[in-house]
Amino acid sequence: MFNLLNKIFYLSKNLNVVSSKFSILKKETSIQKIFKAIENYSEEAEVRYVGGCIRKILNNEKVEDIDLATNIEPIKVKSALQKNGINFYETGIAHGTITASIENEKYEITSLRSDVSTDGRHAKVEFTSNWLQDAGRRDFTINSIYSDINGNLFDPFDGKKDLEEGKVKFVGDAEKRIKEDYLRILRYIRFFSNYSKLHHDLELKRIIKKNINGILNVSSERLLDEFKKIFDSNSIKKLCEDDFSLEVIRLIFPQFKNLEVLKNLNNFGKNNLKNIDFCFLLSLLIIDDTDNSDYFIYKFNISKKYQKRILIIKDFFYKNKENQKINTQNLWKILYKFGKESLKDILNYKLFISKKTDKKIIDYLKFFDEKSIPVFPIKGEDLMKKFDIPQGKKVGENLKLVEDYWINNNFKISDKELEKIVKN
Repeated sequence: MFNLLNKIFYLSKNLNVVSSKFSILKKETSIQKIFKAIENYSEEAEVRYVGGCIRKILNNEKVEDIDLATNIEPIKVKSALQKNGINFYETGIAHGTITASIENEKYEITSLRSDVSTDGRHAKVEFTSNWLQDAGRRDFTINSIYSDINGNLFDPFDGKKDLEEGKVKFVGDAEKRIKEDYLRILRYIRFFSNYSKLHHDLELKRIIKKNINGILNVSSERLLDEFKKIFDSNSIKKLCEDDFSLEVIRLIFPQFKNLEVLKNLNNFGKNNLKNIDFCFLLSLLIIDDTDNSDYFIYKFNISKKYQKRILIIKDFFYKNKENQKINTQNLWKILYKFGKESLKDILNYKLFISKKTDKKIIDYLKFFDEKSIPVFPIKGEDLMKKFDIPQGKKVGENLKLVEDYWINNNFKISDKELEKIVKN
């Protein structure tokens, strides 16, 4: 009976204004196969779009991930997919999530849930067939919207209206939602930066400040991943223009010592903020003349690739004063030793942290963009043959001396110079 009443309720919410967007999603993806597989499983089985993909359709954004909710349990979801030859894997089975895969497209399917207990970090859940109960445990009203395949909405907390009015509201009691998972403080900042058209609610600001220490319960990986989502949504600029959002970010990430840099960008920085990647953003925020960046790398378990890029920038500007000189000779050395990406990082870093735009640095960026990395023309076997050096440590030592000379001589070396270095 509940399912029948529920269907009547959400069908009455049909909004033709967005139905065309759902039609496009149906045509351009394999989503119909998922809907058919689950809804044909039994008479009661239903599946609906949920959360981010609906929010993005309603807000005319690009849909990149499709999340689905269903009123049948995970074991039945797996059975329905198997019967229809749809590949899947268990990405979060303890919380009811199965990921279906069709032609390189991924669809997260999560069974309706209610929270039995929470500790601010993890939730113990039990499965339910009650859509309203599932909606009531979600974080924000704009993420508590469901839809069938045609765009008929089930929106029990008026999330669509809040989205249109630019309101970022927690579902139900804000403090209760935050205490269930303290990451929601940072998620609030992300959604506020993306969607809000209003000022922060004063009572909500008080609640967030009161509970900010709960962030200590959240893993560093989850925190950084959530901050990356702020960056990926291109809302960093808006975040830096909002004092309360900045205050929260500083409290969560005390290693972001250079947030003021983003508030006071020169013209180059303002025009190119959208072109930088996440690693470079972190470099701007954490690098200084202390061990701050080293601690951040350790605390947040930064990847080896990111570590290398960050530390190359730091070493250039703070390790050796002689290396700080940005001139053609030093830049060629950087290109040879570290590659084009690190060369661009160093030049861009200088441009972003400077009060005024330095045209000469921009010219360097353009100049080296067309250059190739120099190739050292001499190998160990060349020295062995030419100078009758036996294989061993001496070959490596001579090769290093020759390479150093070649680098410092603008990547040139004559036979005479080579002979002089080796024989001396």
